Amino acid sequence: MKLAVIGTGYVGLVSGVCFAMKGNQVICVDQDENKIAKLNRMLSPIYEPGIEELIEQNMLEDRLKFTSDLHEAVRLSDVIILAVGTPSLPNGEADLQYIEQAAVDIGIAMDSYKIIITKSTVPVGTNEKIRRVIDAHTSFPFDVVSVPEFLREGSAIQDTLKPDRIVIGLDNRDLESTMAELHRPFTDNIFITDIRSAEMIKYASNAFLATKISFINEIANICEKVGADVTEVAKGMGSDRRIGSSFLHAGIGYGGSCFPKDTNALIQIAGNVDYEFKLLKSVVEVNKDQRYNVIAKLKGSLERLRGARIGIWGVAFKPETDDIRDAPSLEIVETLVREGAVVKLYDPIALGRFREKFDHPGLLWCGSAEEAAEGCDAVCLLTDWNEFKEFNLHKLVGLMRQPVLIDGRNVYEQKQIEGTGLEYISVGRPQMGEFYEYPRKIAEAL
Repeated sequence: MKLAVIGTGYVGLVSGVCFAMKGNQVICVDQDENKIAKLNRMLSPIYEPGIEELIEQNMLEDRLKFTSDLHEAVRLSDVIILAVGTPSLPNGEADLQYIEQAAVDIGIAMDSYKIIITKSTVPVGTNEKIRRVIDAHTSFPFDVVSVPEFLREGSAIQDTLKPDRIVIGLDNRDLESTMAELHRPFTDNIFITDIRSAEMIKYASNAFLATKISFINEIANICEKVGADVTEVAKGMGSDRRIGSSFLHAGIGYGGSCFPKDTNALIQIAGNVDYEFKLLKSVVEVNKDQRYNVIAKLKGSLERLRGARIGIWGVAFKPETDDIRDAPSLEIVETLVREGAVVKLYDPIALGRFREKFDHPGLLWCGSAEEAAEGCDAVCLLTDWNEFKEFNLHKLVGLMRQPVLIDGRNVYEQKQIEGTGLEYISVGRPQMGEFYEYPRKIAEAL
């Protein structure tokens, strides 16, 4: 099929590349001329493992093109995929201005029947609004379909090529075979429903996953008080197939471009129909508080933060991405600076993005994990990059002024800590070396 993809962010660029890999003719469109120029040099404007190689392969095989000319792309295509951003407004609602402008432009550009697929995450009822906007600017027939995305940054290509399922929301049932044909090369697990249900599936899925994360973090906080090990608790819970092990990893909370935005948007969607989503409000509150546990652990270990040198390992909200949107590191670093600490930062990929977002004289920008740890009173691991998982902890002790390691992602096991001399503090686990001491103390207290 001939496809136009409007928007070259994570969703648009990855979708365009993967549709091209399946033999479709794809034109990706973006109004940012610098982005398009970069893409035409086969360079990706986003960090995603493997994306540049696939861009080059599909461009050389003449299945993938990039342009800023939306009108030409629409005219040359049978299917138009909307993948523009829907950032959060101050009240938490999704900002639909870019969606609405794209709909206007599509309507003006249309010269024949088109299928419009919305992959952007949008509130329930938005596709009906898209239909009205396009209809006001064209006399040609068209259909609107909702196909929400479920990709994860860092594994977006794999998630697109081998998805768990594809959800297709449509009101014109005559389109079922066409939409199935377009998506079947990725999976046979295709779920077809109405448009409003498809819109809600996206929000409900992310809200549920966010809920699992906040739940296990609450359990971790209780584990710290009663002497249990949250990693063991999570294994025991996750072995129940009704629960599952995914997203039961205690740490410093979720971040990124999806969960924070989508949870807040769903709270607003509920509020707009006079329903208070109490559970999801608590999920958001727990997540916000969880990242500050790092500060509490530092204060509990060091005499004071003012003047202390704190190393930060990782600022991206997760490994294998340079995305720092709503990353826990932002609030943690900002708090440390406000408390008067000298902060040394290192991330394999995301340091440049972080510096664009937050710069301060109290921040020292480092070129390696070693440099970030050298002379520090504590190191805080905030992103579980493999580089940090594999770091020699005996060497780490020799680099630091005080050997305090705050593991915000529960990366290390007891055997890695034993004999290092580190004061090791993780999330929801007894301090290493005290696994058997905690239960005894509790039994004595009882």
